[in-house]
Amino acid sequence: MGEILDKFNEYLSLADGFLHTYILSILLIVVGLFYSFSTRFVQFRFLFHAFSVLTEKKDKFNKAQIGPFEALMISTASRVGIGNIAGISVAVVSGGAGALFWMWVMALVGGASAFVESTLAQVYKQKDGQHGFKGGPAYYIHQGLGIKWLGQLFAVFLIITYAYGFNGLQSQTMTSAFAIYFDNSSDYKLYIGVILAIFSAFMFFSKSSVIGKASSLIVPIMAFVYIGFAIIAIVINYEKIPDVFLMIFRSAFDFEAIFGGFMGSAIVIGIKRGLFSNEAGMGSAPNAAAAAHTSHPVKQGIIQSFSVFIDVVICTASGFLVLFSNSYLKYGLLDEKDPLHQTAMPLVQSAMVEYFGSFGLHFITFAIVLFAITSLIGNYFYAYANIKYLTKDKLIANIFKASAVLMVFIGSMLDIKLAWNLADFTMFFIAAINIVSIVALRKVLFKVLKDYEKQRKEGKNPVFHPEKLDIKNAKAWQR
Repeated sequence: MGEILDKFNEYLSLADGFLHTYILSILLIVVGLFYSFSTRFVQFRFLFHAFSVLTEKKDKFNKAQIGPFEALMISTASRVGIGNIAGISVAVVSGGAGALFWMWVMALVGGASAFVESTLAQVYKQKDGQHGFKGGPAYYIHQGLGIKWLGQLFAVFLIITYAYGFNGLQSQTMTSAFAIYFDNSSDYKLYIGVILAIFSAFMFFSKSSVIGKASSLIVPIMAFVYIGFAIIAIVINYEKIPDVFLMIFRSAFDFEAIFGGFMGSAIVIGIKRGLFSNEAGMGSAPNAAAAAHTSHPVKQGIIQSFSVFIDVVICTASGFLVLFSNSYLKYGLLDEKDPLHQTAMPLVQSAMVEYFGSFGLHFITFAIVLFAITSLIGNYFYAYANIKYLTKDKLIANIFKASAVLMVFIGSMLDIKLAWNLADFTMFFIAAINIVSIVALRKVLFKVLKDYEKQRKEGKNPVFHPEKLDIKNAKAWQR
């Protein structure tokens, strides 16, 4: 039985690589470029406007509601995970320093996709209790396109992917970060698993507003502190700044090396890491965006587009921590079969020790814990939004919550590669369904964006009235 599972896992991994590299990456790039040009690069035009939307007075919202900033932090919590530390070092080791440049490019393109899917999520959101809202791709597929079964299929795939696959991965990776403090005979995994399960149970069984408040507290602290340490590392090694940027751009445009080993090149690895790190267009963040209270859908689209830039800044911080270190020269030449080449976590740890001594090692462990915890919260929020789409039965909802907590515990104890590969497989279908849907709903998006821009030109604080735009099934907005 074990051999059959191993063989199945091997084939599944190959299928994941093919689907994500040759199909999903291309789809995400094409759609990102299409919406960048068709919206006149809305992700740049409204970049600074995002700050005024984020700072809208809180007294407009009920205390039980999720405000624009809290929705931003929930989506950022999921976007910013352990992959922003270990994943970036894998990218620069596997593809070269130029991978960082192509990550920047993908963030610039992906911002448009993030804007579109989150705006649509707001248009088709629904009431959730007396004060809340719920929504996401399952809702706009159902209400906007009128394809109920496809919305249900999307919801099932997303729950499998985020509540079980990705949360198991975050839990396991966080536990692994503590391995340096314990020997193999220690029961530390059990203790950490219990602590994580207790924390998860508290968060998962709390109200959505509690998750929003927790994310709005933890995520900004996590991001600012981590970026701060990266800035300190750059300042310490300021004389390397010209060399590092030269290395990045040379590697990014070394076409002889790129076409000599295309699949392992900076351009391919950078594009893939950039797309899958910021999650723009993949149908995850809209589940948080729909929960926000705002006067116009475009406002939340602008905010979620801004979230992509937050993600790329943190990715850049990780990349610079590696590239400004002497450790990069040591680990960057490893053979592809070497375990360090695959995980690259030792590279980050070594770089932090180089900059800050033993404190650096402890800090990176602390950062991994915070990144993983916020991802657990964000991933669960996405999954639960889709449970609420599928059923209103409280018993089923509570069974789901308990199973999500159990998965966090199991993930901390076991190396469940099969579950992760299955999650990658289902993630492909999530993203593919979402991409097709947001393209199919482009006319609605253009109407909503045009309405927002028109009201702003008239000096108004834009307010959404779907009936004036002949947009049907925007139930939460109907007066």
